[in-house]
Formats: sequence, C-alpha cells, structure tokens
Amino acid sequence: MTRASLDKQPHEVAAMFDGVARRYDLTNTVLSAGQDRGWRKATRNALGLQPGEFCLDLGAGTGVSTEELAKSGAYVVGSDISIGMLQVGAHRQVPLIGGDALALPFADETFDAVTISFAIRNVHDHEAALREMARVTKPGGRLVVCEFSTPTNGLFRTAYMEYLMKALPAVAKKVASNPEAYVYLAESIRAWPAQAEWAEKIAANGWKKVAWRNLSGGIAALHRGFKP
Repeated sequence: MTRASLDKQPHEVAAMFDGVARRYDLTNTVLSAGQDRGWRKATRNALGLQPGEFCLDLGAGTGVSTEELAKSGAYVVGSDISIGMLQVGAHRQVPLIGGDALALPFADETFDAVTISFAIRNVHDHEAALREMARVTKPGGRLVVCEFSTPTNGLFRTAYMEYLMKALPAVAKKVASNPEAYVYLAESIRAWPAQAEWAEKIAANGWKKVAWRNLSGGIAALHRGFKP
C-alpha cells in the first residue's frame, strides 16, 4: 500500500493516487454521500465558463470534473500528476494530459480560467502552485479552488472531525483500492487552513478580489479570484 506523507513529495503523491485510481470515483461518491456531484456542478457555476473560452482543470484525476466543466461549451483541458488516474479516465471525451502543478506544461496567459478541485491540498508548495496557475491565466481571467475546509458550526465541526479520523478510514477499507491513502486524506484535511486563511494565501500569490462561499456547511469551500 502506498501512502504519501504530509510533506507531499510529488513522487509519493503520484504513486499514492496511482494506487487508488481504479476505484477513486466510486470511493469519493460513497465517502461524500453523493455530495461530490453537487460540488462539481457548483465549481462549474462559479467559473461562469462561456462557449469558446479555454479552461484548465488542474488535478483532474480521472477527468470526471473535466467532463462536468465541458458541459459549459468551453474548451477544457484536464491535467494531473498521476498517470494512473489519467489512464483510468482515458475513455472520457475530454483531453487529459500529465502535468505538475508546480511546472505546468503551458505557455503564459493561455487560459481564460483555471480551476483545481480537492487537489491543491496535495501539492508540495501551495503558494507556488497559485503563482503557476496565475502565470498560465490571461489578465482578467479567473481562478476557482474547490477544497475541503472547516465546518462553521462547532458541534458539526467536532462530529465531522471524528468522522474523518475514525469512520472515513473504516469505510475506505470496504470500497477503496488503497485504504491507507484515505488515512492520509483525513490527516491532510485536518491540517488544511480554514477559509479566511486560505483566501489570504490566494490573494498574496497572484490573485485579486478573492472571495469564498461554503459548501455543505463548510465541509468544502469554493474560493474565487481574478488575475490582475
């Protein structure tokens, strides 16, 4: 079983996701009680994509998020560091290519919009990734980050953290192809900054007019910003 450490070395992260690729989408749906579908739709709506625009879906995994974004009529490219995930999604009718969030294989100012869902948490240097996404975005273009976050209600937050550390790994053992990866998942969510702190990091690394809204009571949050 392959599990990344919380310092998130790229080769460890790629190997871990290669190991969960085969049942990744099913496991996500089970663990989120089906909320993952709504989160993908909310991300597409927040981007406000238009036909003819170019969008990068970073950390695309098997491309299920890329397909959702392509419903807008925009030209959407999915990219991920895990070749195993991309291979599982090879049947999808969207372009999927290998790429590192810290060294994207695209020219400056290529995209009208860039998004990353439940993946920037796994990048070794979050702030460098934000700057790299800004590099490939056109002036005036937008960024939407969908990521696990901090529930706003205290009682719910306590129950959710208990679920993360106890129930989530137990459920993963029944449905995931690499249950150890979901122990890392729980730990990485607990270590992730809350909404306001993450917004400050986005604003300090190439983006302006940063705002956020909570999804599912703060289990996840959408952060949006614009390139100056």
